[in-house]
This record gives sequence, structure tokens and C-alpha cells, in this order.
Amino acid sequence: MSEIDVRRALSSDIPGAAELAGRLARLHHDTDPGRFFLPERVVEGYTWWFERVLKAPEAVLLVAKVEGALAGYAYGALEERDWNLLLDAHGAIHDVYVADDHRRQGIGDALIKAVVGELEALGAERIVLSTMPTNLPAQRLFGRFGFRVTFLEMTRNRPAPA
Repeated sequence: MSEIDVRRALSSDIPGAAELAGRLARLHHDTDPGRFFLPERVVEGYTWWFERVLKAPEAVLLVAKVEGALAGYAYGALEERDWNLLLDAHGAIHDVYVADDHRRQGIGDALIKAVVGELEALGAERIVLSTMPTNLPAQRLFGRFGFRVTFLEMTRNRPAPA
């Protein structure tokens, strides 16, 4: 098995991370287009966003490389108290994605371990994340790191006029 190198992203990693983020956005949209929007230029949008993330001291953008190839990424940040969700200040893992050809090699585990460590080092007392209800492998992965179900989002789209 090849060694997995997980580290904070550099500017040079942004194009690859943005490409993976675009795949994640397409996956969400394809699964439930009534809930997840898909921008026309999703990769360019993530490129812009990740350039901002790299400059934010409360954000963490990690990349996982195997034999020099980008295999996955994780993005998290410290978030303020959210009165709407009754959630005190916390760390949030917004994205974890492993490229299809690198799955089941421990990369997801390495990314979760690293992003949790980075968020806790920034002071996060609790960390939250969301996953699609159909993504059972991700739920098992997160469960291995002590995550538990605490909130279930439900979405309703307005029915089309008759």
C-alpha cells in the first residue's frame, strides 16, 4: 500500500482540489437536484472560494496525495454560534472527498483524522458535519471518529402548479 501524505493545501493544489470539489458538487446535485444547486462554472467557483479559504486563519483546506497524485481533499472551518441551529461555536467539516480511483485505501480516514486534528488545534470543542442519508460508507467512516447523528435536515420543494 502506498503512503498517504495529508497536508495543508498550497496555492498550487487549488486547481486539483477545485476539480474534486466540482465532482462532489455534481454528486450532490445528481443525487437531489431539488436540494443542491449546481453552478454552471462549479470548478471556477471552487477555485475562487479555495483561494479565499487559504487566506482565512479559521479555515482548513487539506489535500491527500498518494505517490504525488492528488487523491482527495477536506475542507473545514471554525464557525460562530448559530442561533438558528442552537449550535454553539464549533468546527465544521464542510467537504471530504476521495477520488474514485483512490477509494478504500485509507485516504478518507487520513483526511478525517487530519481535519479533526487541525480544527481541534484551532480551538474547536465540537465538530459537526453533514452527509447524505444514502451515503452509508461515509456515515460509517465518520462514526469511527466518534461522530453521531444529532440533526436530520428535511427539504420540501414547492409542488409544480397543476
